[in-house]
Amino acid sequence: MLTEKLRDEMKTAMRSGDKPRLGVVRLVLAAIKQREVDERIELNDDQVLVVLDKMVKQRRESLAQFQQAGRDDLASQEEYEIGVLQDFLPEALGEEEISAMISDAIEQTGAASIRDMGKVMGIIKPKMQGRADMSAVSAVIKQQLNS
Repeated sequence: MLTEKLRDEMKTAMRSGDKPRLGVVRLVLAAIKQREVDERIELNDDQVLVVLDKMVKQRRESLAQFQQAGRDDLASQEEYEIGVLQDFLPEALGEEEISAMISDAIEQTGAASIRDMGKVMGIIKPKMQGRADMSAVSAVIKQQLNS
């Protein structure tokens, strides 16, 4: 399980004295635990991927804001955290794979306009969770539906 992998990584970081990595892994485990307590369930790997994906998205948004403000110190911290989080996500999809999956989903749903975007996203999101930036995927879907 992904949660066990995270716990093992925490132990490794503690033993090696890698405090920055340890901090990020602890944040992930805390976010997972918080969701488990709130919903009174034990998260499976797919649900843990959603948590990781959300954390990466938050850091990307923060990174953009820090870069705009000229805060390179904080921007580099966010970049580091994104790198650590991506270690636990599956391998990212390439642009060609994303485009092909979107085309298949559009064909399956019979989507013809931007109004059908929700149907396409419903099929795409579970397949791409943690493997692609969903805001970029959304832009590609809009582009394909408009053409």
